[in-house]
Amino acid sequence: MRTSTRRSHRLVAFAAVAALATGLLAGCANDSDGGSPDASGGGGGKGKTTLTIGTFGVFGYKQAGLYDEYMKLHPDISIKENVTTRTDVYWPKVLTRLQAGSGTDDVQAIEVGNITEAVETQAAKFVDLGKEVDKSQWLDWKLAQATTKDGRTIGLGTDIGPMAICYRKDLFQKAGLETDRTKLAALWKGDWAKYVDLGKQYMKKAPKGTKFVDSAASVYNAVLGGASERNYDKDGNVVWDKSEGVKKAWDVAMTAATSNMSAKLKQFDPTWDQGFANGTFATVACPAWMIGYIEQKSGDAGKGKWDVAAAPTASNWGGSFLGVPTASKHQKEAIALAKWLTAPEQQAKVFAKQASFPSTPSAYANLTPQADTTAYFSNAPLTQIFSDSAKTIPSQPLGPKDKPIDSAITDVGILQVEQKGRTPAQGWDAATKEIKDVLGQ
Repeated sequence: MRTSTRRSHRLVAFAAVAALATGLLAGCANDSDGGSPDASGGGGGKGKTTLTIGTFGVFGYKQAGLYDEYMKLHPDISIKENVTTRTDVYWPKVLTRLQAGSGTDDVQAIEVGNITEAVETQAAKFVDLGKEVDKSQWLDWKLAQATTKDGRTIGLGTDIGPMAICYRKDLFQKAGLETDRTKLAALWKGDWAKYVDLGKQYMKKAPKGTKFVDSAASVYNAVLGGASERNYDKDGNVVWDKSEGVKKAWDVAMTAATSNMSAKLKQFDPTWDQGFANGTFATVACPAWMIGYIEQKSGDAGKGKWDVAAAPTASNWGGSFLGVPTASKHQKEAIALAKWLTAPEQQAKVFAKQASFPSTPSAYANLTPQADTTAYFSNAPLTQIFSDSAKTIPSQPLGPKDKPIDSAITDVGILQVEQKGRTPAQGWDAATKEIKDVLGQ
């Protein structure tokens, strides 16, 4: 999620918004959903080759000054970024253009929820970038997500979404709970159910008008991101209804949904943003790209009140890739740009600006968030917390319908329980019906 619409997320910035993320994912960009060109990289210019890069949400390249830097290094290149805020608008549009063999951007972003569909059904429409780079730069599991069975790599990893818990230490203190990040992490270490149990304690003395967690859907996504199996097994079979990972995530989410601890907000909706601004919930499952989103939406009033603790288990939520469509009119130049933007050095620069966590481990030793962001989150060791999680995230089999299956569970099933008072069984039935429609069953 990069930003509002990346859901899976890119959102935002250690010092600004996101992944949107994605996001980051992402905060949400204010660009039109039509993906109109953004001359962030300058105009075409006489005699220059104009490269277009299609993204969703805020990837941070413009914000971190990477386009300007690249054009300075390559005076014959001009870059235009086409931004679409909604992933559910962006990806169908990309698929249509890939099938038509025209209209694609020279560099095309692919969200992690869509990467398996791209690998399995659109690989021939993308350049094999594995021949162009040192593949050992990326986390193995990240690279594998964009690689076909015959070894073609259609996308280079941008960010990932290692998980933490962001919490309002001022609200914790008022509720009589532990506020030290290390001691908190020890309380829920190894089990997300312990995190939810702490929510029950919080609600006994919760400051007026506050809840422990923003939504049960965020709990679901966080738990599922650490499972070894979710909607598909390693052979590509759809197993969401039998998956231990899905069952565990659902059960923990239902504990939150059927109690009084959830603010019952739909993530990335305006009311969720207002919840940050008004301090109406004390914790949120917090992939790296969420840091900038919180900083933006909570504003000056939240500075020094937020803190960050390690999550119960290592988990990933979000992340994207850059691919080069074979229909690109400037394929050679587009490959060079995609390689440069996803190199460890550039991923570190985006991290410093926008909290998008690199998928290239060699960047970890030198990651430095901006000082004002560190101060905003009570001087939490952000780099250490997220890098520790990133190194132990389990590799999950992904499938072409992961994203709509996840959305059916969170946006239909869980919301039925949280916002409409349905029972967990009724919510599960509603999600099942939606998923069967998605799968054509």
